[in-house]
Amino acid sequence: MPKLFKKKNASEAVVGKWDLSAGDEGFDAEKAQKREKIRHVIKDILVYIFLTVCAVLAFLPFYWMIMSSVKTEMEFRESVPTFFPHTFQWKNYWMVFHQATSATSSSASFGQILINTLVVGILSTLLGLVVIVITAYALARMEFKGKNILFALMLATMMIPGELFTISNYITVAKAQMNNSYTVLILPFLVSVYYIYLLRNNFMQIPNSLYQAAKVDGLSDMGYLIKVMIPLTAPTLISITLLRFIGTWNSYIWPRLVNTQSWQMITNWVTGGFVDRIQPTSPWGDNWTLYGSQYGSSQPLDTLKMAAVCMVSLPLLVLFIFCRKYIMRGVSKSGTKG
Repeated sequence: MPKLFKKKNASEAVVGKWDLSAGDEGFDAEKAQKREKIRHVIKDILVYIFLTVCAVLAFLPFYWMIMSSVKTEMEFRESVPTFFPHTFQWKNYWMVFHQATSATSSSASFGQILINTLVVGILSTLLGLVVIVITAYALARMEFKGKNILFALMLATMMIPGELFTISNYITVAKAQMNNSYTVLILPFLVSVYYIYLLRNNFMQIPNSLYQAAKVDGLSDMGYLIKVMIPLTAPTLISITLLRFIGTWNSYIWPRLVNTQSWQMITNWVTGGFVDRIQPTSPWGDNWTLYGSQYGSSQPLDTLKMAAVCMVSLPLLVLFIFCRKYIMRGVSKSGTKG
């Protein structure tokens, strides 16, 4: 019977054994794994260093604002800036609040400005949510002629600069004589195409089988929207609510353009001139001022402006700290499919 396999001679066996041993010595899995871990550690270190530098640069303006609000005016106006106050002057906040609550005939008090901002912010947010929800539902679930064309035209308006809307809106409200009212601050900004787009994408992620099941149970379109779609899209609605209120709180150009000082918003109040007025009653005695007659009673003090900015920014900072997860979750969920 012929042999199917030939037996290797001694030289071939030695060569094969030598090649195998050479391969084992040329590749060390443990060393390669250690090198890969070192590369990952170095990469993570570089990423965290980069993010730390970016965070410091982003926080630097806020740090400068806070530190400047508790400096003296002399230290603030020095040619060489100081990043840490030599003397903490917390009296600046008392001066700002006293001037804010003591309105003159040419300016509105802090209380009136705060009421304006809260009224406009709450009404604008609630009415805007109603418009956004109904419009997004119609574009996501209802079928009618020209729906896609209408949605495309709405998205096209996002490419138009906001200054053009400001000009056209100002001409409209001026002819309608709606100045110095809450209406002029609320009505032109009820519709937000960006928020409609976010909520429409969120509505389209809801399976159509839920709508069919609701119809079988005899639920109307409005009942389906309120009982099914709104609870399922709560994160997006919460983020839209917060972002709209923050946008109203930060509005500056439009209130200053259409209304007088008594009808303006909180950011317009910050730009007012805070001066070293004589305080007839204060915790530091009668006829008390910060700097006497050094800067005069009509020259604005930059430290008081910085303190006013801190007072206005604090509510938004607290709101963002406690609600940031809802904002991130709602926006990210609206941009994904499935």
